[in-house]
Amino acid sequence: MADDLAAIVMAGGLGTRMKSAVPKHLHPLLGRRMVDWVIAAARDAGVERVVVVASPDSAELYDGLEVAVQEEPRGTGDAVRSARPVLEGFDGDVLVLNGDVPALTPDTVRALIDTHRRANAAATVLSFEPADARAYGRIVRDGGGNLARIVEAADANPEELALREVNSGIYVFRRTSLWPVLDRLQSHNAQGELYVTDTLGLLVGDGQPVAVHVAADPFEVEGINTRAELALAAEALRDRINEQHMLNGVTIVDPASTWIDADVQIAPDVTIHPFSVLRGRILVATGAEIGPFAYIRPGTTVGEGAKIGTFVEVKASIVGPRTKIPHLSYIGDADIGEGTNIAAGNVTANFSHIPGEPKKRTRIGSNVRTGVDNTFLAPVDVADDAWIAPGAVITDDVPPGSLAGFAPRQETKEGWVYDKHGKRDRD
Repeated sequence: MADDLAAIVMAGGLGTRMKSAVPKHLHPLLGRRMVDWVIAAARDAGVERVVVVASPDSAELYDGLEVAVQEEPRGTGDAVRSARPVLEGFDGDVLVLNGDVPALTPDTVRALIDTHRRANAAATVLSFEPADARAYGRIVRDGGGNLARIVEAADANPEELALREVNSGIYVFRRTSLWPVLDRLQSHNAQGELYVTDTLGLLVGDGQPVAVHVAADPFEVEGINTRAELALAAEALRDRINEQHMLNGVTIVDPASTWIDADVQIAPDVTIHPFSVLRGRILVATGAEIGPFAYIRPGTTVGEGAKIGTFVEVKASIVGPRTKIPHLSYIGDADIGEGTNIAAGNVTANFSHIPGEPKKRTRIGSNVRTGVDNTFLAPVDVADDAWIAPGAVITDDVPPGSLAGFAPRQETKEGWVYDKHGKRDRD
């Protein structure tokens, strides 16, 4: 499939209904931008050639991808036509995708392509049957099941409005049909916009077959236009990710309260407790235990049999096998060895006081025992087998097998509050 199929992903619109300075397609969604989910669905379906159609302002944000620039927002037909120079010489079918359908699955993409090729169609429309057809264009089929026409809701008669099958705006075209019909598009609106949907009517009018494939799950192909819809998509993708991890042998105690980004890797026999968040590119090894209320950030590796406990945040760190960070600690930019115990309330202070300098790293060796309320002022190296006294701020390296810390002992000034502020009567 890869050699004879390319995809055009339309991502040039601003998405004004998001009420955001960030273009709609670039909003984050479980560790990826919205459009990246669509690109991944195409690639996982076997499409190696993916061209993103972007606006001039956002083109540079697609580093490593083939990009076509739509100079002005003149509609979906113009967006697809903008990709033609990039695909010059390509001789296969062309898949046209919207960049705002992050729930789209590779299975649906493959099924659409299979229908297209079995029908030997000039083009194939991906349709769906939502609970509420709203303003979607209605699919009208001919007697053979092919597309007769797409009727926009505003132009539909009552009988057509009653149709449940609607247009998703996702298509696959035979290349030899696509480029010529795009050149024939005309605008029928004050904005001067060209719509790729109009190509289907032109093809049908030419007597060329246009097939229709119905998406099994309507939610997959509904576009995201508002932040409320973005939240619904996030919930669906969260459930999909969690289910896959559980099928792979991960125990997720409460999937509804557990958020795992798409690129997180978790080995079998890991347990994740409720209200835990795992973000970015992290690796959790077999037997580890996460949460509840844990926050694992990008660049982290959690070793076999390790524990990241309650209200613990870990960022860009290596937590060695069997090491435990049970509660109330922040570990950032640190390397921790095997079998170490990090007591409650520990912090690696990694931020440089010199502007522009990178964050410093903390190294805590194997079999180390820290105390309650320790702060490690990076860069600092605590060697193997060391112990740290409670309440200590560690600013210097600690040799192997040493006991370090010893904050000043408690000093009590009796009656100081009363001397300063007077004794107040209590009712």
